[in-house]
Amino acid sequence: MKGGGLYYMISRSLGPEFGGAIGIVFSFANSGMAALNIVGFSESLLSLLKSEGLQIIDGGKNDNRIISVIALLLLQSIIVIGMEWEAKAQVGLLVILLVAMTDFVVGAIMGPQNIEAKAKGWEGLSTKVFVENLTPGYKFSEGMDQDFFTIFSVFFPSVAGIQAGASISGDLKDPAMAIPTGTLLAIFITSGSYALFALLAGAGELREASGNVTEYESGTFTNCSGRNCPWGLYNDYQVMQLMSAFGPIIYAGCFAATLSSALSCLVSGPKTFEALCKDEVYPYLTRFGIGYGKAEDPYWSYGLGFIIALIFILIADLNAIAVLISCMFMAAYALLNYCTFHASLVKPIGWRPTFKYYNTWVSLAGAIFCIIVMFLMSWICALVALFCVFICYSIVVYRKPDLNWGTSTQAQTYQDALTALQRLAVQNEHVKNYRPQILCLSGFPSSRPALIDLAYLITKKNSLLICGNIQEDRVRSRVRKVVVQNGYDWLHVRKVKAFYVMVDGCKFDEGCQALIQSAGIGKLAPNILLLGYKTNWEVCEREEVKEYFNCLHQALDNYLAIVILRTKDPLDCSYILGGLEENICTSPRDIPNFPKGSSSDGFENILEVEPTDPEVSSARHSNPEEIIVTATKKGNKIVFGGKGSVTKENHEDVHGVYRGPDGSEKPRDIVLSPFQTKKETGVIDVWWLYDDGGLTLLLPYIIQTRKNWSQCRLRVFVLGNKKTEIEMEHRGMASLLSKFRIDYSDLTVIPDIRRKAEESTMSLFETLIKDFRGDPDKCDDPETMITDSELMCLKEKTNRHLRIRELLLENSRKSNLIAMTLPIPRKGQVSTPLYMAWLEILTRDMPPFLLIRGNQTSVLTFYS
Repeated sequence: MKGGGLYYMISRSLGPEFGGAIGIVFSFANSGMAALNIVGFSESLLSLLKSEGLQIIDGGKNDNRIISVIALLLLQSIIVIGMEWEAKAQVGLLVILLVAMTDFVVGAIMGPQNIEAKAKGWEGLSTKVFVENLTPGYKFSEGMDQDFFTIFSVFFPSVAGIQAGASISGDLKDPAMAIPTGTLLAIFITSGSYALFALLAGAGELREASGNVTEYESGTFTNCSGRNCPWGLYNDYQVMQLMSAFGPIIYAGCFAATLSSALSCLVSGPKTFEALCKDEVYPYLTRFGIGYGKAEDPYWSYGLGFIIALIFILIADLNAIAVLISCMFMAAYALLNYCTFHASLVKPIGWRPTFKYYNTWVSLAGAIFCIIVMFLMSWICALVALFCVFICYSIVVYRKPDLNWGTSTQAQTYQDALTALQRLAVQNEHVKNYRPQILCLSGFPSSRPALIDLAYLITKKNSLLICGNIQEDRVRSRVRKVVVQNGYDWLHVRKVKAFYVMVDGCKFDEGCQALIQSAGIGKLAPNILLLGYKTNWEVCEREEVKEYFNCLHQALDNYLAIVILRTKDPLDCSYILGGLEENICTSPRDIPNFPKGSSSDGFENILEVEPTDPEVSSARHSNPEEIIVTATKKGNKIVFGGKGSVTKENHEDVHGVYRGPDGSEKPRDIVLSPFQTKKETGVIDVWWLYDDGGLTLLLPYIIQTRKNWSQCRLRVFVLGNKKTEIEMEHRGMASLLSKFRIDYSDLTVIPDIRRKAEESTMSLFETLIKDFRGDPDKCDDPETMITDSELMCLKEKTNRHLRIRELLLENSRKSNLIAMTLPIPRKGQVSTPLYMAWLEILTRDMPPFLLIRGNQTSVLTFYS
């Protein structure tokens, strides 16, 4: 166990959120506790001075403040000099305290030595007095009616020092052994001594006495009705001095007890705060985590603790301070109990405590009891303490510090997720609960930001998004970890909540099939395949086009819907990212077995290795297995081979990865996809050509509900069957959209889809297929050729697609987004190049274009 004590235990059990909150509160409470003990010391010293008729100014609060400030300065000086001096001072104070405790016990047994002591209520140990004091007798005091919990709130800080040993855990030789042993001994010895002293005082001292010897002799010294009696358990705070064998020793004991506790708190509070600041849980506090000298003394934390204690001291009211301090300690102990309960309830594999004497439900009861007692002591102070915890907790939740401590909260998250997945697996699906769960073939995420932005636009806060990367070459496991971590870092920086998976050692269609069949788990699996349009299909290797076409077949064979995105600018940004100059960084392709890029198109994904890291720069000349597997962000590169991960401090550096091959920064609009920019006005056109279950209509509707697209109008275009029934079909479709609760601005029924396309459109189509015409028997790959017989058989379908292009140019050329039903790629009926020519003729020179094909599963319902 490292330094930090209670903070360390809670933060490593429940996470930095609770740990940070309690660390702040506990450090503050310890500084307040130090002030409380110093004020107690001052009150004892003032009582001694009053008995001698002495005072500094007024004998009251001002004298208390002066003495307390001087004592605080002396104690802080001892601590600053060094922990060795603090330890020696503690030993000396302990000796004095033990002598004083013995003096009190001996004096209680001896009984009163004179009649003045008897007149002050000291009767000696007596069964009669014990029985009289046994029942409660709360009075009006300090401006309020006292009860058990108001007294408890003042008393409780005196036992809060049991955590002093844990707070300096970093200075202990064997914390695992010393902390439980020392804490238990502290509890038993403290509880035993307090109980003994309370019993002795209750058995020998009356509750009220006048102190008048004459009244004692007449037997009226206990009659305090209508007057204030200065002596007795109710009124005399120095009753132990009265009962002791030698009174001055009790004063010395009080001084020792209070100064010892104050000294301990002035150390434990800053030590806890130092550990918290070292973990960088809160911003702008790292200075307080710096240690100086051989002993790593946190002088900045000492200074802060000194200021807090000084503020409490200036209040100079022990009872007012005690209640708030008690509530803060109670909040800390409540969370400490809850830590034990939570860890023992979740039982992660790593939960193997060496201390076996605990119970799950007793720990929970302890946590609840601490909260209840807080409100019973003072509901105002309880709310203040809990509010402080809440504020500190919220700050950490908002910041999301990059800290991973293997907490029981993480174990609980895993357990909850596993239980939810298992429960979800046995539930029957219903159309009302349909969610578009997307497998996005993005390659490395930074290569195709527009594709990922579209996917997240659909799935945000609704459903599952998995980004898939397919590598043709085999990738070693260490390099795979780096690539995957880089992918997650990029998604995190772009604020995209998605999973990232990678398959390697296979062709594109094989990798696609592997992802389709294995991505996801149970019902949390993709039902839509999203991929970019292959713009280079006319010039690339024909085998690549075949693989792309096979990928569409595999999706439909596995009952996945298909969405293809085409934008005016190429989706793949890897040629924009490029690599930096050779003298700045080394290409990862120089490392053996490093992935050569995604096969989903003709461009490679670029990751860069930092050559200044000797472990990485030498890897090319030694064993590539020695590459460090963690990724970091430095300057304008994504680098791997160092240590660390993406944090809020280096988010901007990750955005800087968008640079040209020469290292120059590229305009931000190159990186910002059309799905990230806000549309003040605009149009989304839906061409719902065939009934595919309603997905062609649903996805544009979801996009329109997003903030950036909410101002866009939704226009729907459908095909009419008969010219004579256009009006009837229009009313029927309007009624259907109304039942689906789709808010649209215009509905258009296209009447003349079968009309022959214009010559210019047909000429463009002929140009597209010219290089693919020929005799299959004279070609090495017949599947990549278009025959005359195929063109004749599919002449009507081809003409339909040409006519749709003309209608698109007429109606949707200036739209912000077009969504159209994807023509189905029927096996054995349409060749790969002809099908790609259809898609090309539909999407060329168009706004951002979505080709959507559902899997015939209904995704729209009449029922809300």
